[in-house]
Amino acid sequence: MDGVLRSHRTHLVATAIAAAATTAAFISVYNSLSKRSRRRDLDQDVLRSLSKSSQAPVNDNLLFDEPKSQPGASTPNSGLPYDEDLIREQLARNYAFFGDEAMDKIRKGTVVVVGCGGVGSWAAVMLVRSGISKIRLIDFDYVTLSSLNRHATASLADVGAPKVKSIERFLKQFSRFVEVDAKVDIWRKEDGGKLLEGADWVVDAIDNIQTKVDLLKYCHDNNLNVFSSMGAGAKSDPTRIQISDISYTVYDPLARSVRQRLRRQGVNSGIPVVYSTEVPSDVKLLPLSEEEFAKGPVKELGVFDDFRVRILPVLGPLPAIFGLHIATYILCALADKPIANPLPIKNRRKLYERMLRDLQAREAKRAGTLVSRLPLDEDDVALIFDDIHRGRSVMPPHAIAMKPTLVRWDPRKPVGVDNVVVMDAGEAERHEGANASVLNSAKDAEGGEGGPGMWGDEVKEVVRRRVAEVERWREWVM
Repeated sequence: MDGVLRSHRTHLVATAIAAAATTAAFISVYNSLSKRSRRRDLDQDVLRSLSKSSQAPVNDNLLFDEPKSQPGASTPNSGLPYDEDLIREQLARNYAFFGDEAMDKIRKGTVVVVGCGGVGSWAAVMLVRSGISKIRLIDFDYVTLSSLNRHATASLADVGAPKVKSIERFLKQFSRFVEVDAKVDIWRKEDGGKLLEGADWVVDAIDNIQTKVDLLKYCHDNNLNVFSSMGAGAKSDPTRIQISDISYTVYDPLARSVRQRLRRQGVNSGIPVVYSTEVPSDVKLLPLSEEEFAKGPVKELGVFDDFRVRILPVLGPLPAIFGLHIATYILCALADKPIANPLPIKNRRKLYERMLRDLQAREAKRAGTLVSRLPLDEDDVALIFDDIHRGRSVMPPHAIAMKPTLVRWDPRKPVGVDNVVVMDAGEAERHEGANASVLNSAKDAEGGEGGPGMWGDEVKEVVRRRVAEVERWREWVM
């Protein structure tokens, strides 16, 4: 009897499992067919929308036509209407993020992008993908083969064409609601106001320093919202990119020059920028050939006066990331959900202050008197700790310091950016002890090396390379 019951129970379980599997398979097939049906319905809605005011017959493959490749060729479906329902479907993720009211503000926003190269092109593309309906593009330059490593829209077919026209064609390939005003022009302070009319936000992605400063000053004086891109050239570390006010920028040579020139004109702050805190290594301006110098003064070799003819090497992803930072900031501002206090990448001010105080106390103890000030500040400590030593001890195997400490490397040289290293607390104590023995016998010219001598040639070579990095940094920012 028990055997019969067990057999019956087994049969029931098997039947239930089979029924569940059949049901699951049926649901999966039903969902798949439903998705296909909804996709067909959406395609038909798009086609009907595009054909409402067009007398031309509708091509069933219209949505999937390849854009014409010749510069100046028209874009498929450009200028045809687009139903509101379809716009909202295209921007569904943005509506989900910002909400209806904020997205209405974004879609009514007008943005002017001045400089449509590696940074400006990416900013323009993502602004329009996110709902910006009116955009003006301003750039005098043309697409070259070397532009293709970083430009958001340029293809081989665009080489020789204006950058703004390349972006315009690309924007109209995915947005039926955008109004693009492409200006093959250069912004000048004398008459540049006309090019900024109606702007809710201005994007400064200009390479030339003086023109950049003129634009920022104009926007500041005329209460125009402007976001500026600093230097993306010669950089490779995306983790060092951040947004801040122009007054808080550090280590960026372009930002430094722009900041100083603006201050001389009475503009101290109030301009958000994207920049990188990365200290460039040995990447420098590309050299000019002797033939180019033979043509005349270098400043006369450019297309326009005061525009650089030698350029910095650029790793393509970096200007793209700069552009995406800009687009994100402006979208949030237009939506009245601003990024009010961007988090600085270097957010360890208290750590820097503590390390500087400890170094000052150590130097005072060594000198036997009060040391009120060292030739270092918190930014110098940040450079030494983050950029030169990467938060690690100078001692192999260069472990992350549990209690990072700054110490004078060579006791016979003064404290400075090039003579301070990072060690863990225990290592620093031993090093300081060796340094003290040298200083105590300073009258003896053969007093020894102190700390450097006790660590061996491997560590000394590491320090030598780090000092060389500091020298390159000084050359770069000066």
